[in-house]
Amino acid sequence: MSCRHSRPRVVWRKVFYLVNYRGPYNDMTPILSIIIVSWNVRALLEKCLASLAQDLTPAPSSKEREVSTEVIVVDNASTDGTTEWLRSLQLTTYNLQLTTNTTNRGFAAANNQGMRATMGEYVLLLNPDTELRPHALDTMVIFMQSHPRCGIVGPKLLNRDGTVQPSVRRFPDAWGPILLSLGMAPQRYLATNFDYKKAQTVDQVMGACFLIRRALIEDIGLLDEKFFIWFEEVDYCKRAKSAGWEVWYTPDASIVHHGGKSFSQQRTLQKQWWYSKSLLYYFWKHRQWGAWFLNALTVPLRLLLRAWK
Repeated sequence: MSCRHSRPRVVWRKVFYLVNYRGPYNDMTPILSIIIVSWNVRALLEKCLASLAQDLTPAPSSKEREVSTEVIVVDNASTDGTTEWLRSLQLTTYNLQLTTNTTNRGFAAANNQGMRATMGEYVLLLNPDTELRPHALDTMVIFMQSHPRCGIVGPKLLNRDGTVQPSVRRFPDAWGPILLSLGMAPQRYLATNFDYKKAQTVDQVMGACFLIRRALIEDIGLLDEKFFIWFEEVDYCKRAKSAGWEVWYTPDASIVHHGGKSFSQQRTLQKQWWYSKSLLYYFWKHRQWGAWFLNALTVPLRLLLRAWK
């Protein structure tokens, strides 16, 4: 839920103290590291961090939290005042870490910057266009702790009106992305029969809220920076499963996802080019030669359709 107040300066000082609350043991390594990559979405980032602060606020009956945290924001050269606003927050916050880039380095590279700076046993990649529902963080960490072979877990994503937002897909095959680009709904690829009321292992979860176990990062490494945007989380899930880890979806934690607000600022044709480039690299990397060939043939058609729109 968003957090609106009449005196934002006073409120934000309180909010960001709570974001970095660690209970009485401030010298302990955090259990959870949260990375948020932003690009020209200051208004949404404010709501995201406000919801984060609410979720991290200790219960009235407790003096300490179950999950100690650190928060790292990586800004990809925003021009909407995001970095200036975040720097002002650092003056009133003892542990909000900020990294600013002079160019837009993309989702994978910016998240890797954050991951290299983390200390937590679990690392959460969180989009700035999200708002946490109560207890989402604790629930996901507890889920990880109770599933030792779970390397990645994703929560239930909700639209602004509270309806479930599809966030689970199977790994792409040759025809799924082609049919999708033509306006069709490939049932297998989109996992249209998926039961979002049930916790279960899956191929991939959406990267909007993507919790990773530290042991998995140590096992397979960071995100592949050759993906500028799109398919980096698909590739990471693929690599995790290939290494013997499990990828899970849980409905017990939920967040509101406003969906693609950063890259909605880009031209449609540019987005289609980035999508196609990442898709082809994914197929090439995982040696799906037939899928690569068929989808490469359709790239001109996809670009033409987008340009026509």
